Amino acid sequence: RGSPRHDWYDEPVQRFPTTTDEERAAAVDAASLAIQRGGLVVLPTDTVYGLAADAFDKDAVQELLDAKGRGRDMPPPVLVSAPTTLDALAVRVPTWARKLVEELWPGALTLVCHAHGSLQWDLGDTRGTVAVRMPDHAVALEILERTGPLAVSSANLTGHPAATEADHAEEMLGDDVEVIIDGGTSPGGEASTILDCTTSPGRVLRLGAISLARLNAILEPLGQAIPDPDAPETDAPTTDDDSDDGEGEDPPA
Repeated sequence: RGSPRHDWYDEPVQRFPTTTDEERAAAVDAASLAIQRGGLVVLPTDTVYGLAADAFDKDAVQELLDAKGRGRDMPPPVLVSAPTTLDALAVRVPTWARKLVEELWPGALTLVCHAHGSLQWDLGDTRGTVAVRMPDHAVALEILERTGPLAVSSANLTGHPAATEADHAEEMLGDDVEVIIDGGTSPGGEASTILDCTTSPGRVLRLGAISLARLNAILEPLGQAIPDPDAPETDAPTTDDDSDDGEGEDPPA
């Protein structure tokens, strides 16, 4: 399984604690350098541990998919360091989705949007969409501020539970990554809620840390409401399957 690390990188995986300011600074430096060199990094987030690569390095993204045992039909989401980055990656973002960003970012909400057509990247078979999230985790945000947008999927092999401890991630992915940042137990432990913003009304692709009630409490004053994904369908039109959000059964970080 997986793909070996770069031929030029034959050192053992580096693992960094983050309990002190000095340790955290060293961890952020090491992770940022590894990303810039095209490597893979395991980093903590507010939900579960993530496996990260430069979103604009197609070879690194392919290595991420290979390491997890995923195909191009399950492209990774993209994590960003600021809400304003959404407009650099996505187009035709509806007003109601921007309200959710205002209220819930940083946080455990992933928005699937129409991707900017001019972006020079290859995340896989995205069908013209990109899944974007701003994590609520200081270390992850520090790294993102250094590197720019990162392709980040849950730090686990496909079909296995998402890692909530650095040890779990290392057991599954240690042969494929350059740096592991140990941020302790994931504070959330539950994957993000994924919302398709390319349709109106929006569509829940997976319920996670943010409930449908929380989403609709924000949206109903705008005259919007997200349907319950578990409600029986009546005359709803057939839609594409959920693979275009890049998640499937394997959660994003």
